[in-house]
Amino acid sequence: MKRRAIYPGSFDPITNGHIDIIRRSLKVFDEVVVVVAMNLRKSSQKSGWFSPEERIELVRKVFRGEKRVRVDLCEGLIMDYARSHKVDAVLRGLRAASDFESEFMMAAINRELNEKVETVFMMTGKNLFFVSSTVLKEVAAFGGSIQAYVPRPVWLAVKKKLQLGELR
Repeated sequence: MKRRAIYPGSFDPITNGHIDIIRRSLKVFDEVVVVVAMNLRKSSQKSGWFSPEERIELVRKVFRGEKRVRVDLCEGLIMDYARSHKVDAVLRGLRAASDFESEFMMAAINRELNEKVETVFMMTGKNLFFVSSTVLKEVAAFGGSIQAYVPRPVWLAVKKKLQLGELR
């Protein structure tokens, strides 16, 4: 029986930290579905750089050729998605101790919503613990280079949007 995990997040944009978690999780799971989730808190701030469709396409480009990684969209509760797609686990990345409290609370409510799905925490690699989409957006918006912290397809997409003046 295949072990399937989902890795939900906004992925706006997907970073090398996310990729680290996905690649390492393939040692534990047979399939990982990267779920671009619509985050009400973040979407209400209008801080998005990429549309959900663009995010999905960027993830597909990054993992082109990797048959055990898929990408999908979720506009509702992650636990409803997990139930309907027969998922075994939800992956959550932890960068620092400060992430743990909010992730712990999310895991607890998810367990209440769907007790059949486990939450698996993975620590981000030691060289990526400071990388977040939010921080990278700020660095890039002020002219700093984020090339070392995102995969090439993302860097090219960010660069293009910056040149067109589409990013704030």
